[in-house]
Amino acid sequence: MLISNYGLFWQRKYVHFGYGDNKGTLLGKMSQTESFLVDFREQIGIYVLYDKDFIPIYVGQAGNGNATLLMRLKYHTTDYLCDRWDYFTWFGLRRVNANRRLAAYNSIEKTFKAQGGSILDESEDTLIAKMELKVNKQGPKIKDAVEEYHQAVDENGAEMSIEDAIAGIEELKKQQKALEKQLKKKNK
Repeated sequence: MLISNYGLFWQRKYVHFGYGDNKGTLLGKMSQTESFLVDFREQIGIYVLYDKDFIPIYVGQAGNGNATLLMRLKYHTTDYLCDRWDYFTWFGLRRVNANRRLAAYNSIEKTFKAQGGSILDESEDTLIAKMELKVNKQGPKIKDAVEEYHQAVDENGAEMSIEDAIAGIEELKKQQKALEKQLKKKNK
C-alpha cells in the first residue's frame, strides 16, 4: 500500500500551527481512548479541505518542495482559502514506527512500487473514504490495510506565550506586505 495512515474530518480549530520557534503539532491517536499520541506535523501525502458544512473545497498535496502537512495547512490559514475551511482529511505516505514517530525513510524521494490494480484499488478507496458516498455501500477497503488516526488536542497549543503571539503578528504583517505587492503588480 502507498498510503500508510489517514485522518478523517479533523478540525482546524484543534491544530496547533506554531509561531516563532514553536513548530506546532498535528496530533493523532489510534482510538479516542488511547493515550499514545503521534505528531503528524511532518507527514507527506494528500489532503482535502472542507467548509463548515463538510463540503470539500480544495484538494492538495504535502511533501513536494519540502512543504509538510502542517506547513500546507498553516499556509491555508492565510491564503485565499483562509476563511473558507473548518475541517480537513489527510492520507499519509509516512508510516508510524513502533516508537510513535513517522518513518524517516518514507520521504518524497522514495520510489514506491505497486501493481496497477493495487494503485487503482487504493485510489478508489481513498476517494470513497474522503467523500463518504451514499451509493458505495461496501465502503472503502482501505480501512483493512491502513491505520486511521483520530485527532487529539495539543494542550500546549492553547497556551500561547506573548513572544509567540508577537512572532505570529510579525509573520502576518510580512504575509500582508507580500500580498499587497502581488496586488500592486497585478493591478498595473
